[in-house]
Amino acid sequence: MKTPFISRDELNKITAKFPTPFHLYDEKGIRETARAVNKAFSWNPGFKEFFAVKATPNPTILNILKEEGCGVDCATDIELQMSKKVGFDSSAISFTSNDTYPSEFIYARDINALINLDAYEDIAFLEKTAGLPDKVSLRFNPGGVFSLGTDIMDHPEESKFGMTKDQLFQGYRELKEKGVTSFGLHAFLASNTVTNDYYPTLAAQLFELAVEIKQELDITLDFINLSGGIGVDYTPADQQNDIAAIGQGVQQKFNDILVPNGLGHISIYTELGRYMLASHGHLITKVIHLKDTYRHYVGVDACAVNLLRPAMYDAYHHITNISNPDGAIETVDVVGSLCENNDKFAKNRQLPQARIGDILVIHDTGAHGFSMGYNYNGRLRSAEILWQEDAKAKMIRRAETAEDYFATLYGFDFEP
Repeated sequence: MKTPFISRDELNKITAKFPTPFHLYDEKGIRETARAVNKAFSWNPGFKEFFAVKATPNPTILNILKEEGCGVDCATDIELQMSKKVGFDSSAISFTSNDTYPSEFIYARDINALINLDAYEDIAFLEKTAGLPDKVSLRFNPGGVFSLGTDIMDHPEESKFGMTKDQLFQGYRELKEKGVTSFGLHAFLASNTVTNDYYPTLAAQLFELAVEIKQELDITLDFINLSGGIGVDYTPADQQNDIAAIGQGVQQKFNDILVPNGLGHISIYTELGRYMLASHGHLITKVIHLKDTYRHYVGVDACAVNLLRPAMYDAYHHITNISNPDGAIETVDVVGSLCENNDKFAKNRQLPQARIGDILVIHDTGAHGFSMGYNYNGRLRSAEILWQEDAKAKMIRRAETAEDYFATLYGFDFEP
């Protein structure tokens, strides 16, 4: 079973102050995870964790991670602007985009962010629109199927991201000819892996590729970015990854492959989002309706607007009835109010009896929770609350209002 990071009594105090639904984040847990990641890779002097802003784009969260020595990885100009406003130094901002607008490359160049190109064709596009910087990273997609042993992890050949090996090598050749002096390599081959072997296996492939690049192109990489892909234990049956073991596994591959080939100076970067934040966030929601037809439905005041993953991916999120944890077990669907049948947080789930007014904790929503919100049916995105290390709750984003929703309509046949 999963246990909320906050007690029932403390949560009752928060819900008395802040109306549900809202996302609640655990500052202590966030800091501990950031420190564990940095410690796991401390063997590499140039190591940097570039937190994936898309996972949890909140300035307060980003500031916490900045204080813990992390950088940020951005996918759009808005994420770049947020990171710059938060105060990240340019050396701590990475820009990994795809199908990129010209204005985004221009802004990334203006703030001197590290640019990681998704496509071979982007080299000419970047040069034409914003000019080439001195440092460039290229994103590799090996194609085929990525597996660990007999387990298929993902299908890179079906991914829209990255470039082929031939394109990668040609890209480095052209960049070198055009005066680029510092090079990086990036790859993302699987998402939400719950195994300590993913990073070491990926690292070995990229380290061997770095040796080939040196031998064939006479280019020595300065950094290798393992991207994200380390997952969390969404279900109670999963075992959480051991970041210390993962770091040791990457170090072994580093010593076996890079060091003997004169590449022991290469810095290792990561772009963890889910692993850094998911388990440190709860979606707090209240039971507002009960309904019995062919199933027993528990209707809550949150919906897919607040947490899209179950509706979009049929993803599992554990649920705790913190108000009635010892209630009789019932088989229920926990549902939101959208006019969509997939607006369900749980299907045929066994949970303690839910009563009108009970508070439910939906676990592991700290990443790709609020950030994937939207406004279908005119539902509004919820507040974000930080459960601080001093055991005080602090609002770090207010809930949307009807005026927020209507703001872009005034003056277009719609009046207040």
